[in-house]
Amino acid sequence: MRNSNARIASELPSGLVAVFGATSGIGETTLKQFAKRVRQPRIYFIGRREVEGERIRQELNVLNPGGEYHYLKCDASLLKNVDELCRHIMSKEPTINLLFVTVETEESLPYGTALTYYAHIRFISNLLPLIARASSLRRVVTVFAATKEGPISTSDFPAQNLGIIAIRGHVTSMLTLALEAIAKKAPKVSFIHDYPGFVETGMSRELTGLGPALRKVLFKPVMALLKIPIEEVGERQVFFASTARFPPRDGEDGVSLGEGVEIAVGTDGKVGGGVYSIDYEAEGTQPRVLELLARMREDGTAEKAWKHTLDQFVHITGSVSI
Repeated sequence: MRNSNARIASELPSGLVAVFGATSGIGETTLKQFAKRVRQPRIYFIGRREVEGERIRQELNVLNPGGEYHYLKCDASLLKNVDELCRHIMSKEPTINLLFVTVETEESLPYGTALTYYAHIRFISNLLPLIARASSLRRVVTVFAATKEGPISTSDFPAQNLGIIAIRGHVTSMLTLALEAIAKKAPKVSFIHDYPGFVETGMSRELTGLGPALRKVLFKPVMALLKIPIEEVGERQVFFASTARFPPRDGEDGVSLGEGVEIAVGTDGKVGGGVYSIDYEAEGTQPRVLELLARMREDGTAEKAWKHTLDQFVHITGSVSI
């Protein structure tokens, strides 16, 4: 991964445009790793706290003075805010090379909420035309719990009444299948859903109450043994965002493959399928996940989940995208 990342400046064109949907944890570290490797990047990064946004902007200018860095304040818990933000970006940029979004919330809901899912997919749907028009790298990376896909409750798509374990598999499958649906409209864009492993982002320090306290105690020994350093997480995410290992369904892009590295298997079971559910080691889609997703396509669950998502978009905003 590091060998591939080291070739980004020489193999990818200068002036890549990227949008990052986070200003802390995985989003922040990936943003910095990306910024320091790309020649003259133009980056928009989104968050809720102006103080943090300004701090990161100053740090990016030190890491790579040749880039442009724009902090955009947004509370993405409301789809109307997501749409407003996307309109602003679209007024500034004709194309986008990379959209990187993470499912991290200040409430530390470890697997996201149904609302997080809708806002997440709304960002991708809105900005997809700009990504598809890019002349080089065209990629969407979403960080959640890929490879942990599970059954979808067709009677409770918003996951209002599911337990914490069921929610993880439910929302993970919803995200992966949503990327498949979106990819049908953009065969020259690659879509990566990944699981970052055990990562200490620091957000748990802000939490109070019995539930968060118990989670801290229970996960502390696990984190001590298995956690991945946050800087390394950023390096891995930049690899996912730039390597030719994960090409779009039609065509190819990204940093050339190193010796022994091959194109990954997509969620459709095909090499270079265009949509990928991967873990932090960047392996292709696992057989268990392939079988589960195939069943949900065959029994109509995938189609129902996507119809539900579009119906919610229309109900809330009046359209499937801006």
